[in-house]
Amino acid sequence: MHIEKLGLINFKNYESLSLTFSDKLNCIVGKNGSGKTNILDAIYFLSMTKSAHNPMDNQNIKFDQEYFSIKATFVNSKATDTVVCYFKEGEKKSFKINKEDYSKLSEHIGRFPVVLITPYDSDIIRESSEIRRKFFDSIICQLDHDYMINLVRYNKNLKQRNSALKSFSKAGKVNYDLLENYNHVLLDLGLKIFKKRKSFIDTNLNSFYEYYAFISGENEKVEIVYGSQFDVADVGKKLNDYVKKDIVTERSNFGIHKDDFHFYIEQNQLKKYGSQGQQKSFSIALKLMQFKALEMGLKLKPILLLDDIFDKLDSTRINKLLSMIKEGKFHQVFITDAIIDRTESLLKEFELEPNIYLVDNSKVELKE
Repeated sequence: MHIEKLGLINFKNYESLSLTFSDKLNCIVGKNGSGKTNILDAIYFLSMTKSAHNPMDNQNIKFDQEYFSIKATFVNSKATDTVVCYFKEGEKKSFKINKEDYSKLSEHIGRFPVVLITPYDSDIIRESSEIRRKFFDSIICQLDHDYMINLVRYNKNLKQRNSALKSFSKAGKVNYDLLENYNHVLLDLGLKIFKKRKSFIDTNLNSFYEYYAFISGENEKVEIVYGSQFDVADVGKKLNDYVKKDIVTERSNFGIHKDDFHFYIEQNQLKKYGSQGQQKSFSIALKLMQFKALEMGLKLKPILLLDDIFDKLDSTRINKLLSMIKEGKFHQVFITDAIIDRTESLLKEFELEPNIYLVDNSKVELKE
């Protein structure tokens, strides 16, 4: 699969932009702050129905404008599809495919997959468990719409349960029947989510090991361990055991919303003891595992977005990624960089012939 054309109106720093891409390799080059990353974010937006960087849709509207639109043509071996996203301040965001609305945005997730590799991917390792859950959930949701529906329902019921716990404190009275109803729903949905998360890790660990060994060039033992409170013999009893604590703390202390994915290197916590280089290799291997899982599950290669990797990664890891591009491991790839000479030199070394787009002052031109 590849994106053939992209059109932007009032998206971030672009008032109006129309681009046609190579179905193989595209490099977007411009000074920092010129807007090259915004082009990648537009592609990401059309895949995941949201920005990779700005969670609030209104933050993606160009200054002093009321709306933005993103339009693209996606091509694969079976079809050519036109996707349009439109958002106006104060209105509901809309997505259309071939001029037809989706009844739910969730129907779009997984149709046009992308994988984004950025300098900030180490946050998956360093930051909170919520970041790690979101990372793995975003992959599984693209592969399994039932999982996405169950996850949305779980979070909705969790929010309602927490609101009920707060209301008990104000009223000075606990509605145990209501808590039991919430517990029943959260137990049922939580078990389904737990099984899917566990299955995903078990299925994709070997590809992660292979990618880490390749990217790092080291024979280091790395592990991903899925930790969940649901990984016990009698989950229902455990959930009920937490009710008293939940009433006192006014929040739900047990459930798959407390899950974490633990990362180890040589049996030590990567977050605490891993070097910057080891953490970078680990995060890249996670993203390559994501690519492989989506490719196998959806039966098409995702679009690969590489943001600012030449500036932030060392030459060894850059060369490993470029060698994969050279060998055809990916289909369509986008790379951003700030220095044209560096871009051309590295790609020439690997005999890669990209389309190069020069970005300056919100204008984009194809380099001759």
